[in-house]
Amino acid sequence: MTAILNAPATASSDVERLIARYDGRLPRYTSYPTAPNFTPAVGASVYAGWLSQLSADAPLSLYLHVPFCDRLCLYCGCNTSVVRLEASHRNYTALLLSEIDHVAEVIGRRPAVSHVHWGGGTPTSLPGDCLIAVMDRLKQRFAFARDAEVAIEIDPTSLPDDRREALGPMGVTRISLGVQDLEPSVQRAIGRMQSYEETATCALAARALGVGSLNLDLIYGLPLQTEEGVARTARRALDLEADRVAVFGYAHVPWMKRHQALIPEEQLPGPTERYAQLNAIHRVLTEEGGYVPVGLDHYALPSDAMAKAAAARRLKRSFQGYTTDAAPALIGFGASSIGSLPQGYVQNAPTAAAYAKEIEAGRLATVRGVALTADDRLRRDVIERVMCDLEVDVEAVAAEHVADPAPLAQAAQGLQKFIEDGLASWDGRRIAVSERGRPFVRSVAALFDAHLAEAGDKPRHSRAV
Repeated sequence: MTAILNAPATASSDVERLIARYDGRLPRYTSYPTAPNFTPAVGASVYAGWLSQLSADAPLSLYLHVPFCDRLCLYCGCNTSVVRLEASHRNYTALLLSEIDHVAEVIGRRPAVSHVHWGGGTPTSLPGDCLIAVMDRLKQRFAFARDAEVAIEIDPTSLPDDRREALGPMGVTRISLGVQDLEPSVQRAIGRMQSYEETATCALAARALGVGSLNLDLIYGLPLQTEEGVARTARRALDLEADRVAVFGYAHVPWMKRHQALIPEEQLPGPTERYAQLNAIHRVLTEEGGYVPVGLDHYALPSDAMAKAAAARRLKRSFQGYTTDAAPALIGFGASSIGSLPQGYVQNAPTAAAYAKEIEAGRLATVRGVALTADDRLRRDVIERVMCDLEVDVEAVAAEHVADPAPLAQAAQGLQKFIEDGLASWDGRRIAVSERGRPFVRSVAALFDAHLAEAGDKPRHSRAV
């Protein structure tokens, strides 16, 4: 596998021109419509109605959000806060148990579950017995498939013995370790000191407990990062033999995450440097590690289920990024968690305090969301296929929706500049993003976003590259 942009097209002037032309602020398209389009019009009562209408035949995917960390990394864009009090962790666990019971009662049966994902924050900030108690309650209230995936995000520097030992009883099948960057100067700049040895020890311990799959997270665009430094990090990460690697561009959004203002902007690499860092990681993972690029920002070993799903055009995109999970509904638990149902999207109260108020009052915690229109469903499918497959047959998608393909074809007229730059092709029916265009796939997907103009000049999203 060669670099994303090959010589002579990699001349710095060409890269700078492409970035200047396409590197705006765009959604990551983990949903459509995206979260800024959610409103209070979809609240707890609407959510209850949607839950009661879930198909009895379709499995569910579950997401649990733990909004606590032992430390706050300066780059973090997650909904979390530093909370170390065990009493607070146990109180939050009780709230999760109550919400699980309430949701199950509204559904009115014991539905099948194919996938569980623990995110945060740091899910393992909860005591080990609390983690096990929540999983036990889920298994009481839901019917887990024998091959159900249970994934959890872990900070390798914060995994006490009781949390590590809980992974087995929880039935965890995959862990995701945040590596981000292994250069000491970068770690100091983002407030996240983490040695390679700590990361490797965590990975080995999980595997010894029977966890079969390992995902690593890397980030480019952080303060003081260089092309050579991110390549070193990627090369060391290869020694961990992860099944999947996610490579995210740092999203500097201090107007949303105030702690990011502590990062001096002059220490941040510019757009061209960010692109060079992405390309360096890509080369190491594909040429030296044998990973297959998946969608915009994931890599997987050819033997991994994600690589196989991508090859078979069965890859999906959710709020956790790329996934092999095809469940038609995602039920979110915990503060700020987002759910996806056939009728639309819902989100819980964003803070732990607001979430607690709703749950303690005996209510569902949903405070906003969006109901999907027929046009939303059509455009969502087009955007998902572009983001997952880097290609889409717009006429075929329109036919599946019994919809007029004309609006999609009209949106595709915006591809002309992409075609001129060799980033994509369009034959009047099928759009294909080239390997050269992979880093700009969000810009292609944005052509079909009918809601994007509603943001106006207000910054809402991260940089596209």
